[in-house]
Amino acid sequence: MLKRKQYTKEFKLDAISLVVDQGLTIAEAARSLEINAGMLGRWIKENQADNNGQAFRGNGKLTPEQEEIRCLKLENKQLKLEKQILKEAAGIEARETK
Repeated sequence: MLKRKQYTKEFKLDAISLVVDQGLTIAEAARSLEINAGMLGRWIKENQADNNGQAFRGNGKLTPEQEEIRCLKLENKQLKLEKQILKEAAGIEARETK
């Protein structure tokens, strides 16, 4: 099985620059870089839609909002576990006092 090729953020930004700044067509730029034109078009759209520098973060790099959600979910899971433990302990305590 072929491993999917991954491109750096710098490579993507340079490829976008060929189209946006230097005036090449997407097809010309893609041919010269030996990449798929559709992929380059997608990179351009993603870069233009990005408002806060989060385009091309890479694998595992979360936005601040995603990181906060991840932390809150983890905390919620921990609190539910603690609540369950306390319920079970209270049930055991009630049975022992009978």
